[in-house]
Amino acid sequence: MPAASDPGSRPALATAHWPDVAARARRLLVVPVGSLEQHGPHLPLDTDTRIAAAVAELACAGRQDVGLAPPIAIGASGEHADFPGTLSIGHVALSTLLVELGRHASLHWPAMLLVNGHGGNATAIAEAVATLRAEGRQCHVWHAGIQPSMLAGTPAPRPVIDAHAGRVETSLMLALAPGDVRPDLAAPGDTRPLPEIMADLRAHGVRKVSPNGVLGDPAGASAAEGERLLALLVADLAAVIGMLTAR
Repeated sequence: MPAASDPGSRPALATAHWPDVAARARRLLVVPVGSLEQHGPHLPLDTDTRIAAAVAELACAGRQDVGLAPPIAIGASGEHADFPGTLSIGHVALSTLLVELGRHASLHWPAMLLVNGHGGNATAIAEAVATLRAEGRQCHVWHAGIQPSMLAGTPAPRPVIDAHAGRVETSLMLALAPGDVRPDLAAPGDTRPLPEIMADLRAHGVRKVSPNGVLGDPAGASAAEGERLLALLVADLAAVIGMLTAR
C-alpha cells in the first residue's frame, strides 16, 4: 500500500494547478468530512478528520480520474459541546455546506463521494445526499467505521468495535500520528453498547454519559493493530471508488 504522503500518486486538489485538473479524466470527486471534537484526554481533537483524510488519500492513490478535496474539518459535534476545544457548525449548516459544494462540484465531476469520519455528521450528510440526488446529481457517502464483517478474516484476538476514542480509534491514530497520542492519559469511559446510551447522548450529550469523553476502552490499542485496521478501511473505500468510477 503506498504511503499517504507519496507525491507521485496523489490526486489531491489542494496542491494541483487547474490546467492539470482540466486535462484529467474527472470521474469522481472525493471529499473527506471530519470534525473538531474531544476524543478523550489521550487523542487529538482532529482525530476524525485525520482518519477520514488518510483513508481517502490512500484509497485514491494513483487514481488520475479521481479528485481528492481537502477535508471539511469542522462538522456537527453538538453532542461534545461540553468539552473545551470542540467546535461545531451544526447539522443545518453542515448539510447546507455539502449541498452547495455538491452543486458546484457537479460542474466538473459527474459524481461526488463523501468520506465521513464522524458519526455525528451522518444526519446532515444523509440530508445533503438526498437533496443533491433529488436535483439529479450523483452523490454518495461512505462511513469510515470498522464493521464486524471487515474483521471476519483477521487473526484473533480481534479488537472490540467501540464507539468513540476507544481501542479502534486509538490504534488508528497510533498508526497515523503516534506523536499526537497520549497513552499515559488513556482510560476507559462508558463501555456499554451504543444503543443502550443513545437516548442519554441525544438528550444530554456525551459528558453526561462519560465524564472523560471516551465511549469504549482504549486498552490494548497498538500501532500494529492500527495498520491492520487502516488497511481494511482503505480496501473497502477503494472498492467503492472502483465501483463508482466503473459506471
